[in-house]
Amino acid sequence: MTEPARLAFDGVLFFPVTPFTAGGAVHLDVLAEHVTSRLPFAPGGVFPACGTGEFHALSAGEALDVVRTTVQAVGGRVPVIAGAGGPLGHAIELARGAAEVGADGLLLLPPYLVSGTTAGLVAWVEAVAAASDLPVIVYHRGTARYTADAITRLAENPKVVGFKDGTGDIGLAQEIVLAAEATGRDLQFFNGLLTAELSQGAYRGVGIPLYSSAAFAMLPEVAALHYRAYTDGDEDTRMSLLREFYTPLVRLRDETPGFGVSLIKAGLRLRGLDVGSVRPPLVDPTPEQESRLAAILESGLALAERLAPVPAAAPVAAEATAR
Repeated sequence: MTEPARLAFDGVLFFPVTPFTAGGAVHLDVLAEHVTSRLPFAPGGVFPACGTGEFHALSAGEALDVVRTTVQAVGGRVPVIAGAGGPLGHAIELARGAAEVGADGLLLLPPYLVSGTTAGLVAWVEAVAAASDLPVIVYHRGTARYTADAITRLAENPKVVGFKDGTGDIGLAQEIVLAAEATGRDLQFFNGLLTAELSQGAYRGVGIPLYSSAAFAMLPEVAALHYRAYTDGDEDTRMSLLREFYTPLVRLRDETPGFGVSLIKAGLRLRGLDVGSVRPPLVDPTPEQESRLAAILESGLALAERLAPVPAAAPVAAEATAR
């Protein structure tokens, strides 16, 4: 089996929302605008129809429409990684369809409801991976509970190229990173916790350098600044962003289940992009919560303007200096 080309992610990982019309249909034109408007902020990859994109609420046809539209909007500038998962038949259908519409890889979300042994989970991943030629990133959360042994086994499959942690168990994450290193495979590792910026310092310490950012979908000015501070080692800027923007956002997010998605869509609406509501069972913020979100966004934009690096002055021409 030939190993797929390694996915390269140079930038914050962008998880777009899935816009809906007032009637509840997927609004593909608004999706294209949403994706295109974020590309100037240099995301390292785009992950449509995943958690922030309400994968749980999309039919297979809707999910593939979302992926197709995203691929067209991105135009090959960065990798597009499509969500797949749920019931095995559904996951296989999405894997095949994502390959047909031009995705560069798959983020394999957990199986539906049931969980099994390590051997069973490995077999489930391999069944989905076999459905297409796309490389696969596995997502550790919910019913998909990977162990160091599971990752050792999956590393034997060249299509499995990455691991995303959504559990927050740093000790287990460290074991998994070490187990993957022992296989000699160069797997990609991601922090996939909600509002991952707040925990990324800890994840970097155990060898997980990449992270997903739902906030990038809503406020790319701040999310891109955080990523630049993170990669440049500018801890003063990073800590200011965590204290003054991300911590208040997380406190609001934790008030209501599902706000990891609902607040992002509300923030986009507040900023003038009509992405519509969330689908049940998620709920939108109350007017009072939305008012607090607006204040957090305003504060974040002011913070980004204050902390953004000052461009270097243009060099003065030698002829001018000689005068």
